[in-house]
Amino acid sequence: MKKMFTKLGLVLLVSLFAVKSLWAQVTVLGWPGGPEETALRKAVEVYNAGPGKSNGTVSLIFFNRDGFWDKLQADLAAGTTEFDINLTATYAVGRYAPYMQPLSLPSAATDVFGEKVLKTMQFEGEQFGVPTDLSLHFMYYRDDLIDKLLSDAGWQKIYGEISQKYLGKTLSPKNPDTWNWEDYAATALFFTKSVNSASPTRYGTVLQMKNLLFNMMIWHSTARSHGGEWLDANGNVMVDSWAFRQGLQLYKTLYDAGASPKDSTSYEYAEANAAFGSGQAATMLQWNAAFGSLNNPEENPAVAGKIGTVAPPAGPAGRVTHIHGLGLGLNKNSKNKDAAIKFLNWLSGADAMETYALGGGSPAMAKSITDKISGDRPDLIKLGDFAGSYGFVMNGGTSASALQIYTLQAEQFTGYWSGTKSLDEALQATSKGMAELLK
Repeated sequence: MKKMFTKLGLVLLVSLFAVKSLWAQVTVLGWPGGPEETALRKAVEVYNAGPGKSNGTVSLIFFNRDGFWDKLQADLAAGTTEFDINLTATYAVGRYAPYMQPLSLPSAATDVFGEKVLKTMQFEGEQFGVPTDLSLHFMYYRDDLIDKLLSDAGWQKIYGEISQKYLGKTLSPKNPDTWNWEDYAATALFFTKSVNSASPTRYGTVLQMKNLLFNMMIWHSTARSHGGEWLDANGNVMVDSWAFRQGLQLYKTLYDAGASPKDSTSYEYAEANAAFGSGQAATMLQWNAAFGSLNNPEENPAVAGKIGTVAPPAGPAGRVTHIHGLGLGLNKNSKNKDAAIKFLNWLSGADAMETYALGGGSPAMAKSITDKISGDRPDLIKLGDFAGSYGFVMNGGTSASALQIYTLQAEQFTGYWSGTKSLDEALQATSKGMAELLK
């Protein structure tokens, strides 16, 4: 009898272990505080209500955006098992590849994303993530205000006077899709109450000037469109240049004139969206991912339905936008790899990406999918167009030191904008620091 109970106990133990394995909860480390979080939560909700019932459910955790990448590297290098799946990015996948397991996604993933988008999550020929979001920049503007500016002779006269006073030349208003940086600056100044008492908005624009590496990515279009580059063909640092000076001085001019809120030096994604979404600003250079929320009448009734989006303004070297991909990959030390891979394979499918997009994310998908949801997400059509026409990555922008370089620039350039450093000091310190990082 005792022997029989022992055998029965073993059977029960094995059965319980099998059930536990079957229902292993996969933990995903996501990107906090933006549409990527909202979209991921929606996708996980759908997965847990469907495939997750048999494959294992998914739970989410989030790090703070400040210091996110350094903490991620420290945890991965230490062999953490606290999460099974983690965020990665085009500018970071090479840095984390040693701690992640390559993926073999279903062949259908190519039909969903295409080869170019899948490559944003590849390193040395191996796939390290599902490309959940493609990120670039839109110039957002209040189309109701711009329409009036383009048709009101009185406003146009004031616009010309303001541009002459602040920019040294009399400009006429243009359609935003034909703006250069001077047109943007003149428009931002015109719609600033402290500059133009007749302005219907308090600020003409909202700049993201916090000491944060992601703000550098937004700003870089100003320098690149003037011909700026991190490195030349021989690997020499090129940031102390006319192009970088033009871009830095543009922000400084607008900030000092009061065209952006005085606390803009503490602004990043959320603060900028709040200012524009409340109707306080007429323009904003911002990540494409913001469109869904800003154009939602329940979230931002002051501006929803009144927003135009175009590619960033042109410089002498053309019209450009920084571009990179965000994605989710597998922690090499995961204790739930089978269940985690099942979730990643599901996430790479058309239905999952449609759910993710309708939840607020910004995946770059095949036209057949974006056409299907274009009524709800018209911005996804422009996403693909702008990436192909204007997208760029700085030379050195995918190096192992890329994140450190962005962080260095954020520290130095924010110092210039806030008045604690001169332009020469900021550029010289950046050049010296980049040379050290790239040795």
